[in-house]
Amino acid sequence: MSTTATAIGVSPKRGVWGGGNEPLKASYGKLMMWFFLLSDIFTFAALLITYISLRVSFPAYGGPVDTFVGSNEYWPVPELVFDAIPFVHGFHIPLAFVGLMTFILILSSVTMVLAVEAGHRNDRKDVVKWLLWTLLGGITFLSCQAWEWTHFIHGTPNGSLITYVNNFGQTVTETVFGANLSVNEYGPANFAQLFFFITGFHGFHVTLGVFLLFLAFYQAAVGVYEERGHYEMVEKIGLYWHFVDLVWVFVFTLFYLI
Repeated sequence: MSTTATAIGVSPKRGVWGGGNEPLKASYGKLMMWFFLLSDIFTFAALLITYISLRVSFPAYGGPVDTFVGSNEYWPVPELVFDAIPFVHGFHIPLAFVGLMTFILILSSVTMVLAVEAGHRNDRKDVVKWLLWTLLGGITFLSCQAWEWTHFIHGTPNGSLITYVNNFGQTVTETVFGANLSVNEYGPANFAQLFFFITGFHGFHVTLGVFLLFLAFYQAAVGVYEERGHYEMVEKIGLYWHFVDLVWVFVFTLFYLI
């Protein structure tokens, strides 16, 4: 007596390698998106582990908060570095602006969920509406990040007296304003280097996500997905967008809060 076992999602006519099968009941496109996101998880994990390793190699600032000044001797205090608000000079609220950025990005993840849910109902009007809100959220986040970078690069009006080795190998002590890859007014050079690389790499992913959202928004608006009979592309882009949002939660926690 023989028994025949059929794997879940495997067509009995085609066999495992005959094509047309859906491992884990996921389409080829969804599966490839999961593979891509898995590889990206390793990349961001490596960057954040590098940040933590360098962060703990420097002592923390132990003086009073109101007398904090940048120095290569200790790691800067994030809430004292990122405390500016656009168009409001001389008024500082620690991490308020980056907190607003985080809220906007998380809110865009909620609207993305609503767009995917509308796609499951084949409701083109709702898909277009929620994709538009998600797209606006992504653009707003990128605009906020551009301002934050600009402020970080230009620095504070007074700067900080920093001792560092310049590009000619000379040890100099001078007032430094803002930040670049060689020196910054906030603390060790590694601080600015990691800030630019980690937030910039994440910003690149958000930019790519905004492009994909615009593509999905346009195709949904003109009825491409309605003609196909499904909105799977919206769901795949949603997976990517949720990943981008989740990564930012880790970046925000490790870089800004700790």
